[in-house]
Amino acid sequence: MRYIAPGWVISLITFPGIVLHEMSHRWFCWLFHVPVEKVCYFRFGSPAGYVVYETPQNTYHHIWICAGPFVTNTIIGVAVAFYGSIHLLPLWHAAWFDYVLIWLGVSIAMHSFPSTGDARSLWRGLWGKKAPFFARLIGTPIVGIIYLGALGSFFWLDLVYGAAVAVWAPRLLMNYLAGK
Repeated sequence: MRYIAPGWVISLITFPGIVLHEMSHRWFCWLFHVPVEKVCYFRFGSPAGYVVYETPQNTYHHIWICAGPFVTNTIIGVAVAFYGSIHLLPLWHAAWFDYVLIWLGVSIAMHSFPSTGDARSLWRGLWGKKAPFFARLIGTPIVGIIYLGALGSFFWLDLVYGAAVAVWAPRLLMNYLAGK
């Protein structure tokens, strides 16, 4: 189904999510003092953004650097879309600003999934050196999930995830907090 819209069109529409995804990689590198060699937050091409960094000495840091955008983009996607999504239903109560917040939340959340490049980097970090057993136990399924997410993006799983995070999750959270 990805052939319905060219990649550059999807990148243009969802560029905030791409930028935040790469900023998340960069932030985790900074947090763990991992030197960064090159950063591209957004471009028209494949990949749409990237962060090239030295291989972390600590395997757990490597896991966070690779998978961190899943956490950050998900949380920020929910936070950004929260106000807009509570006004979305019924539709006639939503203002144009609500739709902007929802678009921003969806575009951020749909770029939560790490790339296959992240999966390859993590795999090399887990199995190319003497990594702790527990890190391999945690990291290996994460690599598999990343590859499943990449396969699912062919069927628009990333868009479904982004919409669920930006529209459904804030409403679920609001109902929970209201005691419903």
